[in-house]
Amino acid sequence: MNKKINISKHLNTLTNNYLGISKIFIFIMFSLLIVFIFPKTSKFKYEYQKSKPWAYEDLIAPFDFAILKTSKEIELEKFDIIKKNKPYFVEDIKTKDIVKQNFLKDLNSSALMKDSQHKKETIEEVNKIIDSIYSKGIIQLPKNFSEKSLNEVYLVNNNIAHTKLIHDFLSIANAKSFIDNLKFKNIKNASYVKKLIIQNLIQNIVLDSIATKNGFNSLMNNISITKGMIQNGERIISKGELITNDKYIMLESLKTSFEKQIGETNFNFYAIFFGQLILVFTTMLMFSLFLYFYQKSIFYDNKKIVFILLIIYLMILITNTVIKYNIDYMYIIPVLFVPILIRAFFDSQIALIVHVVMLTIIGLLVPNSFQFVFLQLVSGVIVIISLLDFKHRARFFITVILIYITYCTIYLGLSLINEGSIMNIELSNFLLLAVSASLLLFSQPLIFISEKIFGFVTDLSLIELTDTNNKLLREFASKAPGSFQHSIQVADLAEEAIYHIGGNGLLIRAGALYHDIGKMFMPLYFVENKVMGINPHEELSSIESAKLIISHVTKGIEIAKKNNIPDIVIDFIRTHHGNSVTRFFYAQHVEQYQDISIDEEQEFRYNGPSPFSKETAVLMIVDSLEAATRSLKNPDSVAIDKMVDDIIDKQIEDNQFDNADITLKEINIVKKIIKKKLISIYHLRVEYPH
Repeated sequence: MNKKINISKHLNTLTNNYLGISKIFIFIMFSLLIVFIFPKTSKFKYEYQKSKPWAYEDLIAPFDFAILKTSKEIELEKFDIIKKNKPYFVEDIKTKDIVKQNFLKDLNSSALMKDSQHKKETIEEVNKIIDSIYSKGIIQLPKNFSEKSLNEVYLVNNNIAHTKLIHDFLSIANAKSFIDNLKFKNIKNASYVKKLIIQNLIQNIVLDSIATKNGFNSLMNNISITKGMIQNGERIISKGELITNDKYIMLESLKTSFEKQIGETNFNFYAIFFGQLILVFTTMLMFSLFLYFYQKSIFYDNKKIVFILLIIYLMILITNTVIKYNIDYMYIIPVLFVPILIRAFFDSQIALIVHVVMLTIIGLLVPNSFQFVFLQLVSGVIVIISLLDFKHRARFFITVILIYITYCTIYLGLSLINEGSIMNIELSNFLLLAVSASLLLFSQPLIFISEKIFGFVTDLSLIELTDTNNKLLREFASKAPGSFQHSIQVADLAEEAIYHIGGNGLLIRAGALYHDIGKMFMPLYFVENKVMGINPHEELSSIESAKLIISHVTKGIEIAKKNNIPDIVIDFIRTHHGNSVTRFFYAQHVEQYQDISIDEEQEFRYNGPSPFSKETAVLMIVDSLEAATRSLKNPDSVAIDKMVDDIIDKQIEDNQFDNADITLKEINIVKKIIKKKLISIYHLRVEYPH
């Protein structure tokens, strides 16, 4: 016996050590993964905002650095280049000869000029006109240029670009007008000749698209991102001085130069890495302690911890990627995915703390983190409050609208404080916030995917499980109608009881509907399914009967797993009898054999475990009471009251609720509610005359 106890102790010690080591490993692994994606540049030690006074001592430039242009200034320069960009053209010297040849060909095919001498004179006259037109040149501008906005072009000759006024050339329209206004002295059929000239006109000043593109790119690439220098030792800003737009640009330029220089040495790289590691480890330690003291069910479940840390990591990774790509897109990051996903599977408390932990780490990444973190923190609280109930899918759409309104309100307030004027607010950020809010609509499919991968259950899944028209419950109703009706009654009573002591009503309803599905196996051996006058237990010993009754738990677990019922619902099947004794058959056996051993007593006990949550504890109470009430011969209020007290007291004596987070006060509340409901259901009715 002592050997068995020692082996059991060793096994428990090994199990506890394994669980402890695995948790440490999980937290360290995710902390390292987060630190590895952090940029290894030191953060500027000063926090500042535009239109606010400088809160530190006088700031002196520690080295020479360039003053950076703002993104607006660079964009204006780009726009100016686009506006003033000159296209490159080349002259096609063959065009003039082609036009002359085409004119001659058309003239020869005409029957109007039979006089050869006149024809010769006409050709000579026309060639002079063509020479005159093409000496000036015919140009046709590309669609993205217009004569109104373009005054000059480049004409390339021998690889040298010469600036030419656009009016130095003729357009096709101008050339046609010029020909129409000509007055021929010695040419007959002048209008016909003019027509032939006009229809053969083509441009000889042709766009060089490659040179134009290269010229444009060269101008764009040559835009300077700086606009001046600050010398080492020069005063940048004094203590208490207001941070104007110019001072703000200087501070931002110093910050950029500082972070670039600090990250260039290996010594600084390792120092920064170690500093980031300390901060992330500290945050993770605080989070793990919170879970240990306030969310033990999550702390002791590695799958839940991995899920939470994984989505935190993925959101930090997305944030870092967006900031690296373009910091201006910072507000498009859908940070609120995290509290929505956490709230879908856990309670509001854990959703809030996870949101705070994630924002604490993201605050180390984003520039001027206060504005971003404050915006996301307030919006996250709104999300958690608005999604207290996941039963209705339409609530997601309402929540998205509410989030966008919150985003806009908070961003407007912060911008007015920072900019000092509504005219200086970046309106494009409102569009980015709208995109960010809209992306949250994809949280529904993400919740579904997370359910399937991690085996979690949401309220929407529980609603589907409680549909009595689903295949498994219909089979249950068909094979064991009495047990099915008992389960429905238990579901109603349990949901009412849990509502008053604070718990998941949908979860306990689902658990109640499935807790007895094992009775589909040999249903006639259970009293509620018995056919009148037939008792199959008469042919069995009390031990055999007890084993058969106990087997409905293991059979129920098998059926539930086969039908992909979630573990959280299967827990109700496992625990609804705890490790209690099948009292009727146990009493029968004692009456028959008087003294029985401890090993014999175990034959009459359920395998357990006993309830380990408020919901499973309430289901055990309600299941026992509802079944016992049916057996009362005179179910008046006194009998029901005594029966409820006796059964619950016996369960407490039997230590069935020791592992459940339910208090005696809550058990007493459940007692009162169940008594009231049972009396209203099973009270003796007045017999009416026929």
